[in-house]
Amino acid sequence: MFSKLLVANRGEIAVRIIRACQELGIRTVAVYSEADAHALHTLLADEAYPIGPPPPTESYLRGDRLVEVALATGCEAVHPGYGFLAENAAFAEAVEAAGLTFVGPPAEAIRLMGDKVAARALMARAGVPVVPGYDGEGEVEAFLEAARALGYPVLVKAAGGGGGRGMRVVASEADLPAALEAARREARSAFGNGRVYLEKFLERPRHVEFQVLADRHGHVVHLFERECSVQRRHQKIIEESPSPLLDEELRRRMGEAAVAAAHAVGYVNAGTVEFLVDAERRFYFLEMNTRLQVEHPVTELVVGVDLVKAQLAVAAGEPLPFAQEELSQRGHAIECRIYAEDPARGFLPATGRVARAVEPAGPWVRVDAGITTGDEITYYYDPLIAKLIVWGESRDDALRRMAWALDRYILLGVTTNIAFLREVVRHPAFRRGEVTTDFVARHFAGWQPPQEEVPDEVLIAAALADQLGGASPADDHHPANSTGAGDPFSPWAVADSFRPGGR
Repeated sequence: MFSKLLVANRGEIAVRIIRACQELGIRTVAVYSEADAHALHTLLADEAYPIGPPPPTESYLRGDRLVEVALATGCEAVHPGYGFLAENAAFAEAVEAAGLTFVGPPAEAIRLMGDKVAARALMARAGVPVVPGYDGEGEVEAFLEAARALGYPVLVKAAGGGGGRGMRVVASEADLPAALEAARREARSAFGNGRVYLEKFLERPRHVEFQVLADRHGHVVHLFERECSVQRRHQKIIEESPSPLLDEELRRRMGEAAVAAAHAVGYVNAGTVEFLVDAERRFYFLEMNTRLQVEHPVTELVVGVDLVKAQLAVAAGEPLPFAQEELSQRGHAIECRIYAEDPARGFLPATGRVARAVEPAGPWVRVDAGITTGDEITYYYDPLIAKLIVWGESRDDALRRMAWALDRYILLGVTTNIAFLREVVRHPAFRRGEVTTDFVARHFAGWQPPQEEVPDEVLIAAALADQLGGASPADDHHPANSTGAGDPFSPWAVADSFRPGGR
């Protein structure tokens, strides 16, 4: 096992990796931009080094600086987390070329699965079902002809992207040329690759993914599924395992397809094979994420495998300690992503200082967070604040516990999606497990937070705090910092209820 590791990321995933390393006795090196100088991950690591200004292109996306820090501090390995350079084949190659170990798959596997068109072709050859589509060679007329054959609606997708960027749903032929241009423009901006392709748009599918784990000795297993159908802007916000949809037969067939996909690409380490499942329970390959997923904790709680520790063991050359038949699911886990965003305004990201963070606590509650009280949420990075995960003996148990935990999660000073999540997990359709990828659009379009009367006791307490000097001395409106500071005759320094024109 390694003795020292560079964590090439920030936020909650950096914290998660550091804590796993602490349990294994591995020293950790954190990196930070100027905006993250006092971030939680920098405080938890054994060492922390600055790598540049806040914009990711000048800090966390500078692979050369990351490798320099790893070499200068005597690290043996680099864990990329997820996002930033986690699925960058060139970075994986640079790490290995420097004599370090990349905690992830081979660069060639990243490159193959990063090209969605090439991945579709590879999966089809491996016998994994793929959504009918067109690989995107040719001009607009070729796309129009392919779309006619597929039948509208169709989906325009970026060949080198993910996360909903470079994606457009097209309902008619008249809309296709403009959608192609818009998708190409967005894909070039987001991924540096403007190539797009077509897929038949599946009406109201479910999004189900399988966690895979492969070692350097040719062994591949899956760790069962995660249901990820509750999404906004094509991005997941709630995940759970097991999926309410799958029975044992469908679970077996999808698991076998996921393992076949990993074998086909020569995969090593942790990865996720994502599928869409239609109304007739037919499943289709969507993409493979060649990294650890945001939602990995639900698998950990249900299967009982620490995926970060497994990643490190595989990267160190150890064989998998279990065979497929030794793995099983126990109980039910649900994860809610806590974002700094405003669901009432189209899920726009929010910024601000966290005035107070109080996480729910319980023997079956887990919070993976990257922030604490006093931290600043900036516009430079993804607005994910934390992940709230609960486990129960049954799905009903897990649902009750998630509702309880959301009610007790306090984040003040910044707008979050907690109130929105509280309503989602209590929605009758969600409780019945009747979720598809358009669940949020169908049930929560135009959602507004509940308007609650402020209790009299709160108003009385606020008034008393103000009159008794309960404000912070750092507050510009506090008498000690006002114009009359030090003047006993100043009206601003006297709290006697006086006001002009009244008693």
